[in-house]
Amino acid sequence: MKKLYLVRHAKSSWREETAHDMDRPLKGRGIRDAHNTSRWLLKEGDQPHLIISSPATRALHTALIFAKNLHHAYRNIRIEEKIYEASTKDILDLVRSLDNKYDSVMLFGHNPTITNFVNKRIDHRIDNVPTTGVACLKFDLEKWADVDNKAELLFFDYPKRRKSE
Repeated sequence: MKKLYLVRHAKSSWREETAHDMDRPLKGRGIRDAHNTSRWLLKEGDQPHLIISSPATRALHTALIFAKNLHHAYRNIRIEEKIYEASTKDILDLVRSLDNKYDSVMLFGHNPTITNFVNKRIDHRIDNVPTTGVACLKFDLEKWADVDNKAELLFFDYPKRRKSE
């Protein structure tokens, strides 16, 4: 069995209008949401074996916060350039290329790709994976290379969902 956590980066700031999209930082709310969501995951017992992130500042900062709270070494975060402007096919190719020694992988990226990737693999529809949203997919496979469009959604969570509880 392989588990893939797809995380949309936390809420970013548009304060600096001249900043390149790649360089946009997280807002205070995004930082708080990333800490809260990653602590919730730790409490639920979910631990990825590998963390992969887009190089965009907002995605990488989100990945670093999750790594800190999930006790994952920063040096083991893999940065993948192609996630930044990836299509769902690009993400699928990346997932299929993963080393099989990792049974659980957490990938930090961007919408609409995250939402579209999840929707292509489950039998119902998620309208939107919001910022700091996490969708966990389970593939009943031994090899990442065999990942296709059939996955079970183990959970879908995001900050506003937990605030309403």
